[in-house]
Amino acid sequence: MAKASEIKTGNILRYNGELVTVDEIVHRTPGKGGAFYIGKFRNIKTSKTVEARLGTDEQVEICRVETSDYQYLYEEGDYFVVMDNTSFEQFSIEKTLFGSAAKFLKEGMNVIVSFESEEPIMAQAPTNVELEIVYTEPAVKGDTSTNALKNATVETGIEIKVPLFVNQGDKVRVDTRTGDYIERVK
Repeated sequence: MAKASEIKTGNILRYNGELVTVDEIVHRTPGKGGAFYIGKFRNIKTSKTVEARLGTDEQVEICRVETSDYQYLYEEGDYFVVMDNTSFEQFSIEKTLFGSAAKFLKEGMNVIVSFESEEPIMAQAPTNVELEIVYTEPAVKGDTSTNALKNATVETGIEIKVPLFVNQGDKVRVDTRTGDYIERVK
């Protein structure tokens, strides 16, 4: 247990039985009454933001979180199986922890997973990935208006928008946070 005065931005706390990250913590000293802290906490599971007022001597539980690199091995139902790059130990991580980036994961990719007392609490895919185009319509000659896009299916089965000059068999870099095409890879 620690005092509220020891909380820093980025800490992970157990607040009201839930794991939260500290987005912001501000010390207030009003003219009347004692000093206090106002914190903005984001729930790790639901992503909801909660604002809380803590006394300077109020006890909080700062959680010890271990974050490490893992290699994504394969999909198993609602889980992704990952392997620790140093100990070669395997873990099953819920797909929901990766959010929308889960659909861009490819076997062998490195991912970041955070554990709090043997329980995975956060997972992060790379910000961009290289994927091969497995199907796209050929561009129509003369259809060269600026920023014209067409649909393309990548090797993970996801459909994205790409420029007209991208062809089947090309490798493209995709932003996993938005699903947007970044560039064609040589």
